[in-house]
Amino acid sequence: MTFLSSLADLISAEVKRPLSPALASVAEAARERYGDGIVAVLIYGSCLRENSDEGKIVDIYLLAEEYSQIHGRSPMRWLNRWLPPNVYYLESHHCDRIVRAKYALLTLEHFCQLVAPTTLHPYFWARFAQPTALAWVRDRTTEQAVITALAQAVVTLVVEAAPLAPVAATSETFWPAAFAATYGTELRAERLGRAQELYRADRERYDQIFRLACQTTEVAFDANRAKPRQAARRKWRRRRYLGKILSVSRLVKAAFSFQDGPDYLLWKVERHSGVHYQLSAWQRRHPLMAAPAVFWRLYRRGAFR
Repeated sequence: MTFLSSLADLISAEVKRPLSPALASVAEAARERYGDGIVAVLIYGSCLRENSDEGKIVDIYLLAEEYSQIHGRSPMRWLNRWLPPNVYYLESHHCDRIVRAKYALLTLEHFCQLVAPTTLHPYFWARFAQPTALAWVRDRTTEQAVITALAQAVVTLVVEAAPLAPVAATSETFWPAAFAATYGTELRAERLGRAQELYRADRERYDQIFRLACQTTEVAFDANRAKPRQAARRKWRRRRYLGKILSVSRLVKAAFSFQDGPDYLLWKVERHSGVHYQLSAWQRRHPLMAAPAVFWRLYRRGAFR
């Protein structure tokens, strides 16, 4: 049995976890924006871990059949293909209050490609190696394709991060090191200890995956092998360089596609790093021109590492 197939039961049960009415409601509202063009709706992130949206923005992925069905001939169709994903903002009313979400758009086919090991940058496979819920799916065939893709994300992260693992790695030492490595490939405004918190939030799950990984020859946890370890470090350095470029490019794109995008991004930075920044009237009117200066000032204040 391969590592991928051994994860099938775990992921299959995980995606069917019950959602709070608020999370289910905003997921359905996101799907309704595109109707029959959507084949699956995923929820992940802190709102899923706590099954609550209080004080947060729900993270949603909409998986589509074809980009042409959701973008038509808009330039956003090509941006979604070449610099995925396109991200949008949504407010949904539930029980006399507003539930806020940001949702990303991808085709199912593209999603499957982006969590595979052929995708150098871990933006997608690092996120979806974490617990994910399937809020809605079109049919059983699509469900199986999504489950396989989520299992592949786990496999990709474990295989790619294994050579970086400490000597005599345990689940408790491996996962924080793996997540910390992926944070280093983005402009993540994450406080110290965040990677450890991710592991602790779903310790039993990650321990089970680690045990499965140790039972297969596909994963090399032996940190004593110098050449594979050196090669892995070089590869992760390339990921960090590429990741900074992609992160800045996505931020620029979000300024156009994301309603109140600059405000959301600064809220996200403050939530994770504690660094507050107030935009001027000119910066709000010209987010693209203001972006380099704003980024530099945030960086100087320690918002990014």
